[in-house]
Amino acid sequence: MKILYLECNTGAAGDMLMGALLELHPDRDNFLKRLNSAGIPGVRVYAEPSEKCGIMGTHIRVKINGTEESEHAAHEHVHTHEHIHENIHSHEHIHAHDGHCHNPHELHSHSHSRLKDALELINSLSVSENVKMNAAAVYRIIAEAEGHAHGKPIDKIHFHEVGELDAIADIIGVCMLIDELKPDTIFSSPVCTGFGSVRCAHGILPVPAPATAYILRGMPVYGGNIESELCTPTGAALLRRFVSNFGSLPLMRIEKTGIGTGTKSLPAANCVRAMLGDNSYDSSMVTELRCNIDDMTGEAAGFAADTLMSSGALDAFITPIFMKKNRPGLLLTCLCRETDREKMLTLIFRHTSTIGVREYKISRHTMQRREVLLNTSHGTIRGKKSSGFGAVKIKPEYDDLSRIARENGIAISDIKINGISDSSE
Repeated sequence: MKILYLECNTGAAGDMLMGALLELHPDRDNFLKRLNSAGIPGVRVYAEPSEKCGIMGTHIRVKINGTEESEHAAHEHVHTHEHIHENIHSHEHIHAHDGHCHNPHELHSHSHSRLKDALELINSLSVSENVKMNAAAVYRIIAEAEGHAHGKPIDKIHFHEVGELDAIADIIGVCMLIDELKPDTIFSSPVCTGFGSVRCAHGILPVPAPATAYILRGMPVYGGNIESELCTPTGAALLRRFVSNFGSLPLMRIEKTGIGTGTKSLPAANCVRAMLGDNSYDSSMVTELRCNIDDMTGEAAGFAADTLMSSGALDAFITPIFMKKNRPGLLLTCLCRETDREKMLTLIFRHTSTIGVREYKISRHTMQRREVLLNTSHGTIRGKKSSGFGAVKIKPEYDDLSRIARENGIAISDIKINGISDSSE
């Protein structure tokens, strides 16, 4: 399974995510050429080496009609014109994550557009349909958050025209990179938001800003020890769209590492680190469904477990338990793939007397397995060879062992395995 892991120890922004993912791409120059010819009006994206705390990475710069991004940027590319931040301590008007300066009063001389215009632009670009779908979903996440922050419907939210193009470049770039890197699953560390306050056009706001906090709801976050706004709405929206699980680095073989840097100089390396690799041991997230039963016969419960197994469950088993008032009961447990979750729930409710099922997401680690032929003192039988985690195990097929034992009138323990006979060894 191909795994992408994102390390967001100093937050996340669209340009930082793009820089980190670009370092994982096998042909960076060709990618930038295709991104710059996608059709975003007047926009050109550049990647340049950048050093943060002694660590080299890639910093993404955007020029609009030949002008540097920093000369245009309002709060993280895509904030509404009502939500332009400045550094409360230095009184410099800044890009939400990377410290680009700008006078917010100049922004009002530009035109503004609504979500509908942004989605029409995305749909017109020369990118794949999958990239368009993901980019539109990310933009809707941001618009919904801004609408919630300002108490307006999302179709009434206005984006600054230049900031919109800037944001679209970041969003399209990240969506294209993920589409081309093709990870099977994306994990992320908990997200550092920073802490403190930022000044906007209408006063002082806490960090994370309201729109960012809305996007981050339900995701594991922490403030950290850096007094600055680290996680931006675009960064948060991209994580919400693509990340399936949050936590520490999962079991994986790392093949490539990419670092995308921001502009700000912070006490810690201001970067997102991306790691791409695989899990040859087939570590994956599975769903565990459980229910307690005290009003079914053993035969009926056994039939339910058999039905689950024959319908694609990874495992189904019954455990004797004691329930309320020391009544004996049964615990039915079903392990299944997430794609089979609804089917398994339907079967459990249909074939058991339960009225409630508990659900857990768990990691499952399995060794690599393949079928082999084994030489024995009584002929060749089938077996299974498993390897991984520094161990190798060989297990004969029970049906073959029992057949030989019956045919020869011996115990299974009398059958000796002499070695593997298949030609792959």
